[in-house]
Amino acid sequence: MFQHTLILASLLSFAHAQSAQDFAKEQMQGFKQEQDSFESYKKSQEEAFKAYEQAQMQAYNDYKKEIEALWHDPKLSTKKKMVNYTEDKKTRTDVDFEKESIQVETIASSPKEAEQKLREALAKVITIDTKELQESDPLEQKLAKVQKPAEVKDAKVDAKPILAPVLFEKKPSKAEIDTYVNTHVKPSNIQSADTTKLPHQKVYSISVQLPSDTMLKRSKIYYNDVKKEASRQKIPLPLVFAIMHSESSFNPRARSHIPAYGLLQIVPKSAGIDAYNFLYKQKKLVTGSYLYNSKNNIEMGVAYMHILYYKYLKDIKDPDARLYCTIAAYNTGAGNIAWAFTRSYNMKKAAPIINSLSAKEVYNRLLRDLRYDEPKHYLKNVTKRMGPYYQHYGA
Repeated sequence: MFQHTLILASLLSFAHAQSAQDFAKEQMQGFKQEQDSFESYKKSQEEAFKAYEQAQMQAYNDYKKEIEALWHDPKLSTKKKMVNYTEDKKTRTDVDFEKESIQVETIASSPKEAEQKLREALAKVITIDTKELQESDPLEQKLAKVQKPAEVKDAKVDAKPILAPVLFEKKPSKAEIDTYVNTHVKPSNIQSADTTKLPHQKVYSISVQLPSDTMLKRSKIYYNDVKKEASRQKIPLPLVFAIMHSESSFNPRARSHIPAYGLLQIVPKSAGIDAYNFLYKQKKLVTGSYLYNSKNNIEMGVAYMHILYYKYLKDIKDPDARLYCTIAAYNTGAGNIAWAFTRSYNMKKAAPIINSLSAKEVYNRLLRDLRYDEPKHYLKNVTKRMGPYYQHYGA
């Protein structure tokens, strides 16, 4: 009887073991299926975004060709310049935020026609806000027609003033706008140049210098949003303004060749994914218009500074040394910070070396050993610009 019981127990134990093994096997198969499904989903999303990017680039290049048909120099917006065309593409405004100037150009068949078109364009550029600009920009209208993948995050551009606060104490009246336009658009100020693009027409232009405090006045437009996000992410407010100044000179339509978008020049496929995931616990790609919304751009840019300072570079003990590394990393990536000290991209290996140096020595080492000249200049510029923003806004 005892032997029979042992045999039965042994069989039950074997059956239980088989059952547990089967259960574990099923679990692993289920996990693998879920993982395969996720990888397949991720791949399909990446492919969809790549196709979207290619379609956007095609629309961008098509638009550039349309401009080339009319202009010898087909200008488009850059990091520091905001270029906008009328619907017929024969008149354009070019606001250079770095040089604090406006150039207005038009293709016309007579000086009288040119003067009228220049007047209209100047009046528009000094009063338009970011929402109106987005909605009236022929390039943005073309890009908006490109179908977006379902998982890509889009948003409306917010209505922020651009040049009005720089030129006027309060919202200008029609009389004030007319006075400003009359001062700058008159026959003695209008230049003309021949063009071979269109017969019997010339390119007429005026140049207007903006006030010397344009950069500071532009920064004030974003003060509340910057203060909120800097406090939320425990990032020094002067650092945010100094980086914004260096990235875009407060150009709300900043776009680089990468492309990176907006005030803090967010790249959707890198910093954009990291920042959005940190903020919303979802890995999503965002559109250019999402990043032209200044609130979104500042939120994501400051979140990325937090990620750099408190995550990627957290093993650097000295707060000033870590700040210098964060500034350079915003431009060139955390891996290149490690490379400057170890000739590898491993921050775990770089941190002990950095921690053996003073903050000043870390700064000098970065200026000497960063791989490229651009982040070296960037580190210098941002560090230098933090002081004036500290004086204006405090910590």
